[in-house]
Amino acid sequence: MATSVLLGLAAAGGAHAHGGADAYQWLEEVGGDKPLAWVKAHNAATQKELEGREQFAPMHARLKTVLNSSERIPYVSKNGDYYYNFWRDATHVRGIWRRTTLAQFQLPEPAWETVIDLDQLARDEQENWVWGGASCLYPKGERCLVSLSRGGGDAHVVREYDIGQRSFVKDGFALPEAKGGASWIDQDTVFVSTDFGAGSLTSSGYPRIVKEWRRGTPLAQARLLYEAKSEDLGVGAYRVVTPGYEHQFIERQIGFYSSELFLRNGDTLTQVAKPDDANAYTVRDQLIIELRSDWRVGGKTYPQGALLATDFLRFMKGERVFEQLFTPTPTKSLDGVTATRSALLLNELENVKNRIVELRRVDGKWQRRAVDAPAFGTLELGALDATESDQYFLTVTDFLNPTTMYLAQAGDNARTAVKALPAFFDASPYAVKQFEATSPDGVKVPYFVIMGKETKLDGKNPTVLYGYGGFEVSLKPFYSGVTGEAWLKNGGVYVLANIRGGGEFGPRWHQAALKDQRQRAYDDFIAVAQDLIARKVSSPRHLGIMGGSNGGLLVGAVMAQRPELFNAVVCQVPLLDMQRYSKLLAGASWMGEYGDPDDPAQWNYISKYSPYHNVFKDKKYPRTLFTTSTRDDRVHPGHARKMVAKMQEQGHDVLYWENMEGGHAGAANNDQQTQMWALTYTFLLNQLK
Repeated sequence: MATSVLLGLAAAGGAHAHGGADAYQWLEEVGGDKPLAWVKAHNAATQKELEGREQFAPMHARLKTVLNSSERIPYVSKNGDYYYNFWRDATHVRGIWRRTTLAQFQLPEPAWETVIDLDQLARDEQENWVWGGASCLYPKGERCLVSLSRGGGDAHVVREYDIGQRSFVKDGFALPEAKGGASWIDQDTVFVSTDFGAGSLTSSGYPRIVKEWRRGTPLAQARLLYEAKSEDLGVGAYRVVTPGYEHQFIERQIGFYSSELFLRNGDTLTQVAKPDDANAYTVRDQLIIELRSDWRVGGKTYPQGALLATDFLRFMKGERVFEQLFTPTPTKSLDGVTATRSALLLNELENVKNRIVELRRVDGKWQRRAVDAPAFGTLELGALDATESDQYFLTVTDFLNPTTMYLAQAGDNARTAVKALPAFFDASPYAVKQFEATSPDGVKVPYFVIMGKETKLDGKNPTVLYGYGGFEVSLKPFYSGVTGEAWLKNGGVYVLANIRGGGEFGPRWHQAALKDQRQRAYDDFIAVAQDLIARKVSSPRHLGIMGGSNGGLLVGAVMAQRPELFNAVVCQVPLLDMQRYSKLLAGASWMGEYGDPDDPAQWNYISKYSPYHNVFKDKKYPRTLFTTSTRDDRVHPGHARKMVAKMQEQGHDVLYWENMEGGHAGAANNDQQTQMWALTYTFLLNQLK
């Protein structure tokens, strides 16, 4: 569709702006006729251009094969005696929920039983169902609370399912579509936090009330257990099922990084006296606390990023004696904790490389040993059954070696490979290097580069730089058939930046870029780009940037600040209007990360990087592809829509593609993923080669 027509649609909407303050606020009406007409016109224009490029058709065909491959690893979780997996492929587009035994799972071709066929269910019920997961009743796992969303959003319906009968339970537990959900207390009782009507949601759109709901009674008669405040993020409840150590907890999520935890005993709630910004949970008789800030307690100060353990019941009686299980260093952070029946497995991150440490309590003392595991790459751990088994899955991955899943056991270095991805691309021509860039304040920022071994450092290599930099999320090495096939095989260089705002070096790395320090994340990303140019890996003509969600905000801000450094931007499911973000969908829940734009002092610093407020007619920006989803009910699609409308009105050359379903992931099934990535990499190849 001609650009003039697209601009005409934008101008027509602008005439109906609210008070003239934001000419494109009309695009925030997610499902309105006029906004959707705008979306469809832009989709058509983008698809006409990119699908017409010579690279698109073969790339689309190859990526569809990769994403639908029957050789992908079927990740499983244990319920009762079976191991369950949700699987999508070319035949099962929406997917099937299926199960097998552990013995079968270890075979090259396991025998699977289908439990729910989502394609069939969607046809039968004439609904656009997308799988949202299932929570099954311990210990047999035959009754499950199944979550389904319409189009892939965060809001789900919840319905009780009987696995033995292969059917939903008539008059069983069922919740209408809402954020929140339910969790089992026992076979006839659940915790429920959902939309109970006016006043029952927080300003972030999540439930603020948790109730106990008994089978056979109306939801309206569920018993109130706890009410959070409307300005809180939300509330939830759960039961710890470990035999002999059963507990019920209610958690008030005050903000994204602050919470209160309450132990429930009948009608009594007793607060667990942890720091508000610490995570706390029980493992058998122990209370485990992960610190985000220094904590002075019992006459001693424990450092930010440390892991503490103490006897739970003694702690609840006032005793404050801890064992420090993990101590961070400037280059080492805690990446995760996994419990098996008799051990704690600490996943440590040393300069963005994982190491595993096993802890076991023997005669009241913690004993420690290093677990033999690959020295380079990303390690992920998953207990088979933390209540009954010491077995766990160890998943090993890096940029060039296909992901492999091993079956391992606490107390033993032996492990057995049970599943592995095929080599989706020939990795032999490529090498991985780790470099450091220096940010303006002198901080060293690591980044990974994946490129051909014979790549000439002449500044002419098409390079895509990916980043996130927020919410304490660590970006680690990963294996991707999509990246290999669509980018590396076409001569591209892929770069992963570990900028501040992430969790690569623990809470301090994250907190260094919070709120009024946000610019540090953008400075770090710019420093990596400049370092790539200085090393002649690439140059502004051949350098592009890509990021999604908070990473979409990142690339939007950096594009606005340093447009001369890049020739392409891919901005996915982004935040961009930082003046209104807290009023859109779940945005209010992120004020702990960005600040409150309604506070003039905080808007003063937010306004300096808000992409929507920092693009101007007289500047030249790299060509940008904005992508989002109509059904994203976490980050509002209005961010991307409005940015495109504004930039086009200013005369800038941008492309826009909005998947009409898919939620915050941007796509609801493998076919939609294929389309999204084929469009993305076709765009990058044409801009950067």
